[in-house]
Amino acid sequence: MQTLADQIMERASTLPEGAPLAAKGLLHLGSRAAVDQALSRLVRRGRLLRAGRGVYMSPLESRFGARTPSIEKVVRAVSEQRGEVVASNGAAAANALGLTTQVPIRMVYLTNGKSRIFSVGKQTVEFQHAPAWQLLLADRPAGEAVRALAWLGPEKAGTALETLKRKLGPSAFGELVSVGPRLPTWLARSVSQAAHV
Repeated sequence: MQTLADQIMERASTLPEGAPLAAKGLLHLGSRAAVDQALSRLVRRGRLLRAGRGVYMSPLESRFGARTPSIEKVVRAVSEQRGEVVASNGAAAANALGLTTQVPIRMVYLTNGKSRIFSVGKQTVEFQHAPAWQLLLADRPAGEAVRALAWLGPEKAGTALETLKRKLGPSAFGELVSVGPRLPTWLARSVSQAAHV
C-alpha cells in the first residue's frame, strides 16, 4: 500500500513543468491535516518546492541537480489554476517594448486577483492587484503597450505613443486604439491623438 507521500509524488509526476500542486486538490487522498503534514515532509526532503500558501511544485531534475521551474511557467500555471488574468508589470512591458532601458529587478506581475507574494526556490514573485483597464489584452503586444504607458505616465505618453505607433504596426496599434474608450481619460486622449496624427 502506498503512503500518502508516495501518492502525492505520483500525482506531482504527472504534472507539466511549473504546474502547481494545490493542497486542496489532494484532499481525496486524506484529511487536510494529513495532506499538509505529508507536503511539509516532502518540502523538507527537497522532493517538492513550496510556492505559496497551499501551493507546491516539483523541482526539475537535470544532470546538474534539482532546479526550480521557470518563473514564467510557474506564473502561467498559478494564474490558470486560480482563474486569474496575470500580465507583466508596466516597467517590464516598457522595457520589452524598448521604451526604457531600465531593467526591473523585482519580479512583479499584475493580476485581477488579490495581491500576494510567493517564492519559487530562492526567487520571490509578487502579484499586485491592478485595475481592469491595465489588464486589457493581457497577452497581446497592445496590452503590453497599455501597461507600459500607464507606468510612463501622462508626461511621457505622447512621445512613447509615437514610438509605439512605429513599433507595434497597424494591427496591434489598431487594437490599442480600439480599447481607448476603456482607458483612463488622460491615456484615452493620448491614444486618440496619436491615432489621428
